[in-house]
Order: sequence, then structure tokens, then C-alpha cells
Amino acid sequence: MILYHGTTIEIKEPKIIKSEIGRDFGFAFYTTDIQEQAERWAIRRAKIQNRTAQKKVLPVVNIYEWQPSDECSIKEFVGASLEWLDMVVNCRSDINFKHGYDIVSGKIADDNVGETVSYVLQGIMRKEDAVERLKFEKINNQIAFCSEKAIKSLKFIKSYIVEN
Repeated sequence: MILYHGTTIEIKEPKIIKSEIGRDFGFAFYTTDIQEQAERWAIRRAKIQNRTAQKKVLPVVNIYEWQPSDECSIKEFVGASLEWLDMVVNCRSDINFKHGYDIVSGKIADDNVGETVSYVLQGIMRKEDAVERLKFEKINNQIAFCSEKAIKSLKFIKSYIVEN
């Protein structure tokens, strides 16, 4: 399977990315199987960094090959479900939350989806209502590599600069 990672640098050796805020599936190296999605993300990252950069930053997409194996525990969410929402809410609200999977695949809680997730976190919306609302959203896909063992299953192919 070919996977993409949009950013502003070439990444031959992926690493788990940790930050001060929770991510959909916890701290991980995030990829997608949708090339256009990775390109949009790279362009967005470059625009953000160029606001304060000393020299111009370019959008870069890294391409990896990945072969799923029995050596890694994989959780795959097919769509927006209560189980998926529970994972996203737990990971986003508690940076110390550990789900126990090496790889998690599922939908991205982007801006529109993120708004719905925030309503659940704030207690404004029931999880069941949020899942119903999310069924109508076009949600992109992500594959999070959450352990060192998982990251070793990625093989760097090449990177390219996105022309925008």
C-alpha cells in the first residue's frame, strides 16, 4: 500500500510526533492513502510556517510503502462510529491516554468534524447525536503509526515538492 505524509521537509526516517495537544489517535506518525489530502496538508503547513519563516518554506509530500503484517496490532475504523468517536475524544482530551494499538486507521476529525467532537468534549452534544451528524460529513482518511515497531514497517520511497 502506498501512503503519503504532507509536511515541509523530506522525512526518510519517520518518528512519532509528540505535542502539547491530543491528536485523533494519539501521538503517532500520521499518513494517508489519499495523495490530494497529503498535498493539501503540505500546502497548509507551508503557509503557516511561511508567516514567520526567515526563508520560504515549500510544501513537501513524502511517499512510503507499507505492507500490513501480523506483527503489529491494527485497529481499523471503517467510518464514523461510537467506537471511533470514543477513541478521538479520549486521545484529544487526555494526552496520556494509551489505546494499545500499533497502528490505527480511520477518518480524520478535521475542522467540521473537530467542531462536532468539541461539542461532545464540552458536553453540548451526545455522542450518539454526534455520530449521526458526522455521517453526512465528507471525512478524509488517516493511518497513524503509534509505535516504533509500526514505524519500522514503513519504507520511504521518495518525496516531492507540491506545485501550488
